[in-house]
Amino acid sequence: MRDHKENTVMAILRLLLGLVFIFSATVKGIDPMGTAYRVQDYLLAYGWESLLPFALHLSFLIILSEFLLGMAFLFRLFMKTASWSMFAMLAFFTVVTLLDGLYNWVPDCGCFGDAVKLTNWETFYKNIVLISMNLVVLLYWKKRKTLTRFTPQFLILVLFGSGFLLFINYNLNHLPIVDFRDWKTGRDMKPEGLDKVKTYVIYQNKKTGEKKTFEFPHFPWKDTAWMARWKFVSQRIDDSQLVRKHHLIIEDSVGNDYTQQIIDNPENQFILAAYDLQKSNPEGIKKALQLYRYLKKNGLSMVLLTASETSQIVKMEQAWQTDLPAFLSDDIELKAMIRSNPGLLWLKNGVVIKKWHYHDFPSPDQLHQMMETATHKNKGR
Repeated sequence: MRDHKENTVMAILRLLLGLVFIFSATVKGIDPMGTAYRVQDYLLAYGWESLLPFALHLSFLIILSEFLLGMAFLFRLFMKTASWSMFAMLAFFTVVTLLDGLYNWVPDCGCFGDAVKLTNWETFYKNIVLISMNLVVLLYWKKRKTLTRFTPQFLILVLFGSGFLLFINYNLNHLPIVDFRDWKTGRDMKPEGLDKVKTYVIYQNKKTGEKKTFEFPHFPWKDTAWMARWKFVSQRIDDSQLVRKHHLIIEDSVGNDYTQQIIDNPENQFILAAYDLQKSNPEGIKKALQLYRYLKKNGLSMVLLTASETSQIVKMEQAWQTDLPAFLSDDIELKAMIRSNPGLLWLKNGVVIKKWHYHDFPSPDQLHQMMETATHKNKGR
């Protein structure tokens, strides 16, 4: 039989480590594509570009390994092997986060996904604490003589691991079941504090060289005599009290900014986000264009946001015979907006009403019914 005796301190350390690893794996598993993006950042930082095509596979490996180690600690399965494996993983990531702290090669390690944000140094100190706890558990279990049955423990891990893989895969092929990003459903993306933004103008006396600063428009600009003696030098904008909800910038091909016009549209606004048109799912594009034709027919707005080159946009327009308005945005912001390429967002007056992965794009009839339901709901308030 297996030796079940374990002192309280060891039990607490083991359970804490197990729960931390399970939590870390779960929040990463909720957003496996986000974890893959973080893996890509590390591969680029270390010059391992050849591994970039395997970033998603590596993210699955990291997430599943963390989960299985957490479960092993939680249920005391293969404790000697699990303790050594956890020590090796923590040692590796402790070195990585030390380098991050020193050189800031990757600003956010994503160790707890987007659920809990830590600085690089906070992550490093967290790893020091965890590896110290793990070392105590490792030395304790190394000395123990235990008789274990391989098959039951193995089957338990296979069962939990298989279920968790299905969970990760679901979040990958749809949208994360919990959205930790800025563009989550129900959030108002309009900035707060626009009325507190102040513009200051600086004028200089033509004769004495004296400079004066005025808050616009509170200066004697109607006084022609004063204006004759002073000349405009510069202006500055104080937006320190402005709270921005996102960092997305939407521009046309010549650099005109359409961000506020599109995001703050008081009517129903649909956004097709495709950070890379070459990698976009063709079936998703096809479904999106069906929706565009329906929306256009009913006088509703839908735009394409992409980080692709203009030539790729033209190529898509020609291939699909579409006049869908296309605008340019940063690929990082588009990836943060929705974990799908392409992905669809429904906004109204700056509020995110709903988001869809391309696997779940609604039909025109389904979308019509959704909008009808939303209209009746708003009228009832």
